Amino acid sequence: MKKVLFIVNPCAGKMKIMKDLLEIDRAFYHGDCDVDIYLTNKKGDAAEKVKASGKNYDIVVCGGGDGTYNELITGMLEAGLTLPIGYIPAGTTNDFASTLGLSQNPVTAAANITAGTPRPFDVGKFGDSYFSYIASFGAFTSTSYSTQQQMKNVFGHSAYVLEGITDLASIKPYHVRLEANGKVYEDDYLFGAICNSTSIAGLIKLDEKLVNLSDGEFEILLIRMPRLLVDLPKIFLALKNGDYSEKHITFLHAPTVKVKTKEKLEWALDGEHAESNGEVVLKNIHSAVNLIV
Repeated sequence: MKKVLFIVNPCAGKMKIMKDLLEIDRAFYHGDCDVDIYLTNKKGDAAEKVKASGKNYDIVVCGGGDGTYNELITGMLEAGLTLPIGYIPAGTTNDFASTLGLSQNPVTAAANITAGTPRPFDVGKFGDSYFSYIASFGAFTSTSYSTQQQMKNVFGHSAYVLEGITDLASIKPYHVRLEANGKVYEDDYLFGAICNSTSIAGLIKLDEKLVNLSDGEFEILLIRMPRLLVDLPKIFLALKNGDYSEKHITFLHAPTVKVKTKEKLEWALDGEHAESNGEVVLKNIHSAVNLIV
């Protein structure tokens, strides 16, 4: 029987996972797994638990949103662990889980982990921090980490939309210089994302044919600030249709990106707040974790 450490964020999503703990435990048991459940109580708790106890288990699983999964992989990488990991999505948007096609039913997701196969996946590194699927800056970026948990629990994904609407009034360009593949991209950008996912903030969907989660490269999406705000609907329509040839949109692949700004730049890493001041390097760590899918 395999030993499983199941780290649960009880505040994730609408806290539904707490109602399913008994059924999840039963699903693991029927999959020949003995489970120890650990409930987090503060930010960073999941990473610390993995570093302290992960080596004593055969599999480490997290139940929560993309932020909880981020903490899991951070703990794994900082501890130098390579054992298989599982992800039971129970957050508000679950962008990364959507990209992977993981079941949104916690009990089914647990059963799938017991029967699944570990696969190598890339991980991003932002300075000294890690991200599983996205580092973004610009418009609506702050929505992911500024939206209150209580609001998320009541309104679900709509909470991000409501918060994003209030952010419209503060749309402004960010002058950014990016270096990737030996080329320089410098302009006033409305939004930028360095990602390893087909879903961005639950609003932008990248063409699955253009995204490979295990190729050692990021997908980079840049949206240049239009001179006229009336051009914004054209940009959003192009993104919705997957038309990356629109003149305000730049799309490319690269294993490493250097980002320079003259002022502090606010970022979101898997929905959590981060910032850079002057320069930051983002590196793709090829096949960094073994995720059961």
